Amino acid sequence: MSKIHAAITAVNGYVPDYVLTNQELETMVETNDEWITSRTGIKERRILKGEGKGVTDMAVPAVQGLLKKRGIAAEEIDLIIFCTSTPDMPFPASANILADKIGAKNAWGFDLQAACSGFIYGLATGSQFIESGKHKKVLVVGGDKMSSIINYQDRVTCIIFGDGCGAALLEPNTDGYGIIDSILKSDGSGKPFLHQKAGGSTNPASHKTVDANEHVVYQEGQAVFKFAVTNMADVAAEIMEKNNLTAEDISWLVPHQANKRIIDATANRMGVGSEKVMINIERYGNTTNGTIPLCLWEWESKLKKGDNLILAAFGGGFTWGSIYLKWAY
Repeated sequence: MSKIHAAITAVNGYVPDYVLTNQELETMVETNDEWITSRTGIKERRILKGEGKGVTDMAVPAVQGLLKKRGIAAEEIDLIIFCTSTPDMPFPASANILADKIGAKNAWGFDLQAACSGFIYGLATGSQFIESGKHKKVLVVGGDKMSSIINYQDRVTCIIFGDGCGAALLEPNTDGYGIIDSILKSDGSGKPFLHQKAGGSTNPASHKTVDANEHVVYQEGQAVFKFAVTNMADVAAEIMEKNNLTAEDISWLVPHQANKRIIDATANRMGVGSEKVMINIERYGNTTNGTIPLCLWEWESKLKKGDNLILAAFGGGFTWGSIYLKWAY
């Protein structure tokens, strides 16, 4: 019997209308366009505006567009894995809220939290349910409303992050297309360098935590950069070596969009030219779990059946990983 692989059969994305430019950030915090661009590669990011709007409000149009593309009903979805660091609320899971909003009555689901590596973890997790034969249609959603946990007086973090959401559908494939291999890693000793201080069970919300502005992203930029630039590049090269792939074999590198210099370092380590690298960081910034599916969505028309893709990410925690997949359509 042919081996079952989990193939991506549809992708879609959504970004909010509001554009936060570097020029607008100059009026909010001590920074400038040249400084931001030279260090990160970011020119603008999207922000979800509106009272009471959360990450599922971006997921709904992303997923509805995906279902329409694939020509299937929401009732056909078996499982929803929602990869996010900014769920609508601590519970219930955003996966369940999304299922209710789109009418996925036959799906069970859960949220997966691995910071910026979440979508890669989600694809690898979803692929297991397909490969086992247990499920036929697994929806992996990656999205974040990072503006909800950013301090716009902190120039270390406010220049980096934006809001956005993407989704991919996994289905069984026996022709050799789909997710071929994955390498996932984590190292909890990275916690001090990138975290949110309050809002969890060790430091619950209180007047004190709110007054101290502790419900936002805290990042030590240099420490994170050093770790990310090495590990994201290493894991991308490692999955190539493991699967006997050369730079010529790779059609596209799909990197997490955290920093242009980290993306360049990863491509260099793989020996892949810039013409094979998906980059949209200049327009969206770092949408955390949204970066990789948004890239797949934007480049979908350029992808050809059989293309070899390497997905690579790095996130707080620390978490990092890579996936090797053969494009299925």
